Amino acid sequence: MNLYHQALIDHYKNTSYKKLLPQADFSSAHYNPSCGDRVSFQGRVQDNNLVDLAFGGSGCVISQATASMLCEHFTGKDLADPLSFTSEQLQELIGITLGPHRLRCALIALQALQEGIVSYQTMKTADVK
Repeated sequence: MNLYHQALIDHYKNTSYKKLLPQADFSSAHYNPSCGDRVSFQGRVQDNNLVDLAFGGSGCVISQATASMLCEHFTGKDLADPLSFTSEQLQELIGITLGPHRLRCALIALQALQEGIVSYQTMKTADVK
């Protein structure tokens, strides 16, 4: 368990994904009013792959480290992969089982990423018509 906690702390303190992404194809933000966590995502897409991801925000270690871990995990992957990612897979990715309150802290990052991808896909579909 200590190893997993260290991984969270490392992603929280030393992430290279917390930045602005020039020429992003999508951006999204999610806010949890019950705790004040904020997570935003930006992404670049090429050939239906997430070629670059970045996040911003503020909040607890879990929300911010999860955002970093999601960037690392999904960069280079198919655009659809994050859309089918479950809360169980998210907990496996971060390496700890979370109670309901802390799970919401982690899910805010996944929800923001998923919303950004859905908005991108909606925009692309509208462009085709």
